[in-house]
Amino acid sequence: MSASAFRDGERLMLLDSASLYFRAYYGVPDTVTAPDGTPMNAVRGFTDMIAHLVTRWRPTHLVACWDDDWRPQWRVDAIPSYKAHRVVEEVDGTGADVEEVPDTLSPQVAVIADVLAAFGVPVVGASGCEADDVIGTLATRAVADGVGAVDVVTGDRDLFQLVDDAHQVRVLYTARGVRELTEVDEALLLEKYGVHGGDGYADMAVLRGDASDGLPGVAGIGEKTAARLLHDFRSLDGIRSGAADGDRRIAPGVRAKLQAGADYLDVAPAVVRVLRDADLPEHDETLPAEPADSDALDALVTRWGIGSSVGRLRDALAELAGPAD
Repeated sequence: MSASAFRDGERLMLLDSASLYFRAYYGVPDTVTAPDGTPMNAVRGFTDMIAHLVTRWRPTHLVACWDDDWRPQWRVDAIPSYKAHRVVEEVDGTGADVEEVPDTLSPQVAVIADVLAAFGVPVVGASGCEADDVIGTLATRAVADGVGAVDVVTGDRDLFQLVDDAHQVRVLYTARGVRELTEVDEALLLEKYGVHGGDGYADMAVLRGDASDGLPGVAGIGEKTAARLLHDFRSLDGIRSGAADGDRRIAPGVRAKLQAGADYLDVAPAVVRVLRDADLPEHDETLPAEPADSDALDALVTRWGIGSSVGRLRDALAELAGPAD
Protein backbone atom coordinates (compact mmCIF):
# COMPACT_ATOMS: atom_id res chain seq x y z
CA MET A 1 0.00 0.00 0.00
CA SER A 2 1.02 3.63 -0.22
CA ALA A 3 0.62 6.32 2.42
CA SER A 4 -3.11 6.29 3.00
CA ALA A 5 -3.88 5.51 6.62
CA PHE A 6 -1.75 7.74 8.81
CA ARG A 7 -2.70 8.40 12.40
CA ASP A 8 -1.94 11.38 14.59
CA GLY A 9 1.64 11.38 15.78
CA GLU A 10 2.98 9.29 12.91
CA ARG A 11 6.01 10.55 11.03
CA LEU A 12 7.03 9.81 7.45
CA MET A 13 10.72 10.00 6.55
CA LEU A 14 11.61 10.35 2.86
CA LEU A 15 15.21 9.65 1.87
CA ASP A 16 16.81 11.31 -1.13
CA SER A 17 18.74 8.10 -1.71
CA ALA A 18 21.27 9.25 -4.31
CA SER A 19 22.15 12.31 -2.23
CA LEU A 20 22.84 10.03 0.74
CA TYR A 21 24.80 7.30 -1.00
CA PHE A 22 27.02 9.85 -2.78
CA ARG A 23 27.72 11.43 0.62
CA ALA A 24 28.42 7.99 2.09
CA TYR A 25 30.76 7.15 -0.78
CA TYR A 26 32.88 10.24 -0.29
CA GLY A 27 32.61 10.21 3.50
CA VAL A 28 33.73 6.63 4.18
CA PRO A 29 37.22 5.49 3.06
CA ASP A 30 37.33 3.13 0.09
CA THR A 31 39.51 0.85 2.20
CA VAL A 32 36.21 -0.44 3.61
CA THR A 33 35.77 -3.49 1.40
CA ALA A 34 34.02 -6.82 0.99
CA PRO A 35 35.95 -10.08 1.53
CA ASP A 36 36.80 -10.12 -2.18
CA GLY A 37 38.18 -6.57 -2.04
CA THR A 38 35.17 -4.83 -3.60
CA PRO A 39 34.70 -1.37 -2.07
CA MET A 40 31.72 -1.26 0.28
CA ASN A 41 32.15 2.26 1.63
CA ALA A 42 28.88 3.59 0.16
CA VAL A 43 26.91 0.53 1.30
CA ARG A 44 28.28 0.64 4.81
CA GLY A 45 27.92 4.39 5.09
CA PHE A 46 24.38 4.46 3.71
CA THR A 47 23.22 1.67 6.02
CA ASP A 48 24.76 3.41 9.02
CA MET A 49 23.03 6.64 8.00
CA ILE A 50 19.63 4.97 8.10
CA ALA A 51 20.38 3.42 11.48
CA HIS A 52 21.29 6.85 12.85
CA LEU A 53 18.28 8.58 11.26
CA VAL A 54 15.86 6.00 12.62
CA THR A 55 17.36 6.22 16.09
CA ARG A 56 17.56 10.02 16.18
CA TRP A 57 14.31 11.03 14.46
CA ARG A 58 12.10 8.00 15.16
CA PRO A 59 9.94 7.81 12.04
CA THR A 60 6.98 5.46 11.87
CA HIS A 61 7.16 5.25 8.07
CA LEU A 62 10.19 5.27 5.76
CA VAL A 63 10.74 5.36 1.99
CA ALA A 64 14.00 5.31 0.04
CA CYS A 65 13.20 7.52 -2.95
CA TRP A 66 15.05 6.63 -6.13
CA ASP A 67 16.18 8.30 -9.37
CA ASP A 68 14.59 6.09 -12.01
CA ASP A 69 15.39 8.90 -14.44
CA TRP A 70 18.02 11.31 -13.16
CA ARG A 71 17.59 13.68 -16.17
CA PRO A 72 14.00 13.41 -17.43
CA GLN A 73 13.56 14.24 -21.09
CA TRP A 74 10.64 16.53 -20.39
CA ARG A 75 12.90 18.75 -18.30
CA VAL A 76 15.63 18.67 -20.96
CA ASP A 77 13.09 19.58 -23.66
CA ALA A 78 12.21 22.69 -21.65
CA ILE A 79 15.81 23.66 -20.76
CA PRO A 80 18.43 21.75 -22.81
CA SER A 81 21.24 22.69 -20.42
CA TYR A 82 19.53 20.88 -17.55
CA LYS A 83 22.20 18.69 -15.90
CA ALA A 84 24.01 18.54 -19.27
CA HIS A 85 27.41 18.92 -17.62
CA ARG A 86 26.90 15.65 -15.72
CA VAL A 87 26.36 13.51 -18.82
CA VAL A 88 29.16 11.16 -19.85
CA GLU A 89 29.78 10.62 -23.57
CA GLU A 90 28.63 7.01 -23.55
CA VAL A 91 24.95 6.11 -23.46
CA ASP A 92 23.36 2.92 -22.26
CA GLY A 93 21.59 0.37 -24.42
CA THR A 94 18.40 2.42 -24.46
CA GLY A 95 20.17 5.51 -25.76
CA ALA A 96 19.45 7.35 -22.53
CA ASP A 97 21.93 9.80 -21.01
CA VAL A 98 24.27 8.24 -18.46
CA GLU A 99 25.22 10.21 -15.36
CA GLU A 100 28.88 10.49 -14.46
CA VAL A 101 29.30 8.24 -11.42
CA PRO A 102 32.55 6.92 -9.90
CA ASP A 103 33.36 3.43 -11.18
CA THR A 104 33.45 1.95 -7.68
CA LEU A 105 30.13 3.52 -6.66
CA SER A 106 27.89 2.16 -9.41
CA PRO A 107 28.12 -1.52 -8.32
CA GLN A 108 27.40 -0.51 -4.73
CA VAL A 109 24.08 1.13 -5.64
CA ALA A 110 22.66 -2.26 -6.57
CA VAL A 111 23.85 -3.71 -3.25
CA ILE A 112 22.20 -0.83 -1.38
CA ALA A 113 18.92 -1.60 -3.14
CA ASP A 114 19.28 -5.29 -2.20
CA VAL A 115 19.91 -4.42 1.44
CA LEU A 116 16.87 -2.14 1.56
CA ALA A 117 14.70 -4.84 -0.03
CA ALA A 118 15.88 -7.46 2.47
CA PHE A 119 15.02 -5.12 5.33
CA GLY A 120 11.65 -4.31 3.83
CA VAL A 121 12.30 -0.62 3.27
CA PRO A 122 10.54 0.33 0.02
CA VAL A 123 12.67 1.65 -2.83
CA VAL A 124 10.33 3.85 -4.83
CA GLY A 125 10.99 5.39 -8.22
CA ALA A 126 8.91 6.18 -11.29
CA SER A 127 9.43 6.35 -15.02
CA GLY A 128 10.42 9.82 -16.17
CA CYS A 129 10.92 11.00 -12.60
CA GLU A 130 13.79 12.00 -10.39
CA ALA A 131 13.84 11.14 -6.70
CA ASP A 132 12.81 14.75 -6.04
CA ASP A 133 9.54 14.11 -7.88
CA VAL A 134 8.92 10.94 -5.86
CA ILE A 135 9.57 12.88 -2.66
CA GLY A 136 7.28 15.73 -3.71
CA THR A 137 4.49 13.31 -4.56
CA LEU A 138 4.79 11.27 -1.36
CA ALA A 139 4.98 14.37 0.82
CA THR A 140 1.89 15.81 -0.85
CA ARG A 141 -0.03 12.54 -0.43
CA ALA A 142 1.01 12.25 3.19
CA VAL A 143 -0.25 15.74 3.99
CA ALA A 144 -3.56 14.96 2.28
CA ASP A 145 -3.82 11.69 4.20
CA GLY A 146 -3.20 13.30 7.58
CA VAL A 147 0.31 12.20 8.51
CA GLY A 148 1.58 13.89 11.65
CA ALA A 149 4.82 15.13 10.07
CA VAL A 150 7.09 14.63 7.06
CA ASP A 151 10.89 14.70 7.21
CA VAL A 152 12.78 14.95 3.91
CA VAL A 153 16.42 13.91 4.27
CA THR A 154 18.59 15.37 1.52
CA GLY A 155 21.71 17.32 0.66
CA ASP A 156 19.88 19.03 -2.21
CA ARG A 157 18.59 22.54 -1.61
CA ASP A 158 16.05 22.10 -4.41
CA LEU A 159 13.84 20.26 -1.93
CA PHE A 160 13.60 23.31 0.32
CA GLN A 161 10.57 24.10 -1.86
CA LEU A 162 8.63 21.43 0.08
CA VAL A 163 8.99 23.16 3.45
CA ASP A 164 5.54 23.82 4.89
CA ASP A 165 5.19 24.61 8.58
CA ALA A 166 1.39 24.44 8.54
CA HIS A 167 1.55 20.77 7.52
CA GLN A 168 4.75 19.92 9.42
CA VAL A 169 6.87 19.26 6.36
CA ARG A 170 10.53 20.07 6.92
CA VAL A 171 13.87 19.23 5.34
CA LEU A 172 16.67 17.60 7.29
CA TYR A 173 19.61 19.01 5.35
CA THR A 174 22.83 17.00 5.28
CA ALA A 175 25.32 19.70 4.27
CA ARG A 176 27.33 19.10 7.47
CA GLY A 177 26.64 15.39 7.60
CA VAL A 178 23.85 13.15 8.83
CA ARG A 179 24.93 13.59 12.45
CA GLU A 180 24.78 17.39 12.16
CA LEU A 181 21.61 17.87 10.18
CA THR A 182 20.16 21.32 9.69
CA GLU A 183 16.42 21.42 10.32
CA VAL A 184 15.02 23.60 7.56
CA ASP A 185 11.68 25.22 8.32
CA GLU A 186 10.03 28.44 7.21
CA ALA A 187 11.86 30.52 9.82
CA LEU A 188 15.22 29.37 8.47
CA LEU A 189 14.18 30.08 4.87
CA LEU A 190 13.21 33.61 5.86
CA GLU A 191 16.36 34.15 7.88
CA LYS A 192 18.83 32.71 5.39
CA TYR A 193 17.22 33.48 2.03
CA GLY A 194 14.67 36.18 2.77
CA VAL A 195 11.78 34.19 1.29
CA HIS A 196 8.47 33.02 2.67
CA GLY A 197 8.00 29.27 2.72
CA GLY A 198 8.74 26.58 0.20
CA ASP A 199 6.89 28.30 -2.62
CA GLY A 200 8.96 31.42 -2.12
CA TYR A 201 12.14 29.38 -2.22
CA ALA A 202 11.10 27.73 -5.50
CA ASP A 203 10.39 31.11 -7.11
CA MET A 204 13.74 32.43 -5.91
CA ALA A 205 15.47 29.34 -7.33
CA VAL A 206 13.91 29.99 -10.72
CA LEU A 207 15.13 33.58 -10.79
CA ARG A 208 18.58 32.84 -9.36
CA GLY A 209 19.23 29.68 -11.34
CA ASP A 210 21.49 26.86 -10.24
CA ALA A 211 24.76 26.12 -12.01
CA SER A 212 24.96 22.68 -10.39
CA ASP A 213 21.79 21.71 -12.27
CA GLY A 214 22.53 23.63 -15.47
CA LEU A 215 19.80 26.18 -14.80
CA PRO A 216 20.91 29.61 -16.04
CA GLY A 217 18.47 31.76 -14.11
CA VAL A 218 17.73 35.31 -15.21
CA ALA A 219 21.02 36.93 -16.17
CA GLY A 220 22.01 39.62 -13.69
CA ILE A 221 19.48 38.64 -11.00
CA GLY A 222 21.05 36.94 -8.02
CA GLU A 223 19.71 35.65 -4.76
CA LYS A 224 19.40 39.01 -3.00
CA THR A 225 17.63 40.73 -5.87
CA ALA A 226 15.30 37.78 -6.26
CA ALA A 227 14.47 37.84 -2.55
CA ARG A 228 13.80 41.58 -2.64
CA LEU A 229 11.47 41.19 -5.62
CA LEU A 230 9.62 38.36 -3.92
CA HIS A 231 9.28 40.46 -0.77
CA ASP A 232 7.60 43.20 -2.81
CA PHE A 233 5.47 41.05 -5.12
CA ARG A 234 5.06 37.77 -3.16
CA SER A 235 5.43 35.45 -6.17
CA LEU A 236 7.14 35.03 -9.53
CA ASP A 237 3.84 35.66 -11.30
CA GLY A 238 3.46 38.86 -9.30
CA ILE A 239 6.96 39.98 -10.28
CA ARG A 240 6.33 39.34 -13.96
CA SER A 241 3.03 41.19 -13.84
CA GLY A 242 4.70 44.09 -12.08
CA ALA A 243 7.43 44.23 -14.71
CA ALA A 244 4.89 44.14 -17.53
CA ASP A 245 2.85 46.93 -15.89
CA GLY A 246 5.87 49.15 -15.29
CA ASP A 247 5.60 48.97 -11.50
CA ARG A 248 7.99 51.55 -10.06
CA ARG A 249 9.23 49.12 -7.41
CA ILE A 250 11.15 47.39 -10.18
CA ALA A 251 14.14 49.40 -11.37
CA PRO A 252 14.44 49.88 -15.14
CA GLY A 253 17.58 47.75 -15.28
CA VAL A 254 15.93 44.88 -13.41
CA ARG A 255 12.84 45.19 -15.60
CA ALA A 256 15.00 44.88 -18.69
CA LYS A 257 16.66 41.75 -17.30
CA LEU A 258 13.29 40.15 -16.57
CA GLN A 259 12.08 40.96 -20.06
CA ALA A 260 15.25 39.53 -21.60
CA GLY A 261 14.73 36.35 -19.60
CA ALA A 262 11.07 35.97 -20.50
CA ASP A 263 11.51 32.81 -22.57
CA TYR A 264 13.40 31.16 -19.72
CA LEU A 265 10.83 32.27 -17.17
CA ASP A 266 8.05 30.76 -19.29
CA VAL A 267 9.46 27.23 -18.88
CA ALA A 268 11.71 27.25 -15.81
CA PRO A 269 9.04 26.98 -13.08
CA ALA A 270 7.91 23.58 -14.39
CA VAL A 271 11.52 22.37 -14.44
CA VAL A 272 12.45 23.67 -11.00
CA ARG A 273 9.31 22.64 -9.17
CA VAL A 274 9.09 18.97 -8.25
CA LEU A 275 6.11 16.92 -9.33
CA ARG A 276 3.36 16.46 -6.77
CA ASP A 277 1.36 13.85 -8.68
CA ALA A 278 3.81 11.31 -10.09
CA ASP A 279 2.46 7.84 -10.88
CA LEU A 280 4.16 5.69 -8.26
CA PRO A 281 4.06 1.93 -7.68
CA GLU A 282 2.18 0.53 -4.71
CA HIS A 283 4.35 0.05 -1.62
CA ASP A 284 4.16 -0.27 2.14
CA GLU A 285 5.78 2.68 3.91
CA THR A 286 5.48 1.27 7.42
CA LEU A 287 8.86 1.15 9.12
CA PRO A 288 9.80 -2.54 9.48
CA ALA A 289 10.44 -3.83 12.99
CA GLU A 290 12.63 -6.63 11.65
CA PRO A 291 14.03 -7.69 8.27
CA ALA A 292 11.49 -8.77 5.69
CA ASP A 293 13.82 -11.49 4.39
CA SER A 294 16.41 -12.57 6.97
CA ASP A 295 17.88 -15.25 4.70
CA ALA A 296 18.50 -12.75 1.91
CA LEU A 297 19.97 -10.28 4.39
CA ASP A 298 22.28 -12.94 5.86
CA ALA A 299 23.46 -13.84 2.36
CA LEU A 300 24.28 -10.18 1.66
CA VAL A 301 26.18 -9.93 4.93
CA THR A 302 28.24 -13.01 4.08
CA ARG A 303 28.98 -11.98 0.51
CA TRP A 304 29.75 -8.33 1.11
CA GLY A 305 31.07 -8.27 4.68
CA ILE A 306 28.60 -5.66 5.89
CA GLY A 307 27.59 -7.36 9.12
CA SER A 308 28.40 -4.52 11.49
CA SER A 309 26.34 -1.94 9.59
CA VAL A 310 23.47 -4.34 9.04
CA GLY A 311 23.56 -5.22 12.75
CA ARG A 312 23.32 -1.56 13.72
CA LEU A 313 20.26 -1.09 11.50
CA ARG A 314 18.66 -4.28 12.86
CA ASP A 315 19.16 -2.99 16.39
CA ALA A 316 17.81 0.46 15.54
CA LEU A 317 14.63 -0.96 14.03
CA ALA A 318 14.09 -3.37 16.92
CA GLU A 319 14.64 -0.62 19.50
CA LEU A 320 12.14 1.67 17.80
CA ALA A 321 9.57 -1.11 17.55
CA GLY A 322 9.87 -1.78 21.27
CA PRO A 323 8.93 -5.02 23.02
CA ALA A 324 6.41 -7.30 21.39
CA ASP A 325 2.93 -7.47 22.95
